Amino acid sequence: MLHLHSESTKRWLHQVDNHLDELLLDHAHCERKAASTAMNLMNAYTENLDICEEMARIVEEELEHFFMVVEILKKRGIPFRRIAPGPYGRNLTGLIRQNHPDRAVDRMLVASLIEARSCERFRLLAEHVKDREPELSEFYAGLFESEARHHTTYVRLAEHFVDRETVRQRLAELSKLESEIIAEGSDMPRMHS
Repeated sequence: MLHLHSESTKRWLHQVDNHLDELLLDHAHCERKAASTAMNLMNAYTENLDICEEMARIVEEELEHFFMVVEILKKRGIPFRRIAPGPYGRNLTGLIRQNHPDRAVDRMLVASLIEARSCERFRLLAEHVKDREPELSEFYAGLFESEARHHTTYVRLAEHFVDRETVRQRLAELSKLESEIIAEGSDMPRMHS
């Protein structure tokens, strides 16, 4: 369903154990950036009402998630602040081809893979903290469905630009590359490190 070529490693769960506060902070930024990405896609393909409607829904949901995470930060006494982003998003967006329609397809599919990895990480996080952080576990378990829906929406919208088979082939290529990027990881504790 998520089109991921790999699963997250125990290395990431070790980061969760040692840096949960920073991961929560990064999660807030991830939601903000996801809303921004959807808005950028809406602006780029404004003549396509299907894309605009779907992006508007995603923007709304991502901003709702952003404020939900900000509330969790407040409850934990973690001040919201800027943090350096990890290399994952930059490396993944670096795979986007520049010519039309390839650029449009890749933008949709890169967004879909980020949503898929977030979905996988949220499920892992929910399971991992279940015993010691039941409220946080429930929160992350509750995000799974919307992240999975965003993933499939982006994949479907890529079919506005090329046929389904071409989308599936490119998704498989990008997913393989995404698994290499996530395997590299990062020393910075991030949702996608």
